[in-house]
Amino acid sequence: MRNQLRSSQKSAQNACMSKRNIFSDVAAILHPIPQPEPGEEEHDGFLEMRDQAGRERMETTEQLRLLWEEAQRDPLISALNGARRAKEQAEQEIRELLAYGREFVQPRPYTLGDLAAAAGMSISGVRTAYQHRDVDAVADATGAKPREWRAPDPAPEPQGEVPA
Repeated sequence: MRNQLRSSQKSAQNACMSKRNIFSDVAAILHPIPQPEPGEEEHDGFLEMRDQAGRERMETTEQLRLLWEEAQRDPLISALNGARRAKEQAEQEIRELLAYGREFVQPRPYTLGDLAAAAGMSISGVRTAYQHRDVDAVADATGAKPREWRAPDPAPEPQGEVPA
């Protein structure tokens, strides 16, 4: 019985230890400390970047710890959710930038090849990456009007009717 109690205590302690360390580990992944280029170890710009990353790491560690203590939110799952939201936001920005480059730049749009290379996509991927709602978002954000040659937005099918 005594060995079982010690084993349970060790398991509980290890669980607590892994939770305590997971906060700083996740923060270290989210905010890596930059490494200097040779000869730039004492450069003010590098030192500021290093200090900023250290501050962000400490702040994130504390935020993750508070989320765990106050809301029982797992720090790794929370970080993954945040990374997914950032990825979705970046994908939306890419779609809008592609729409801008193809639909708003005058007198001629950027080439599909140039946009594909910059976005890390294929030419056909750029051609189909954005939709009318992305063009509308760019128009709303910039106040600019898109070029006139765009194909019209496909009309939604009336509800209840099946296309022939």
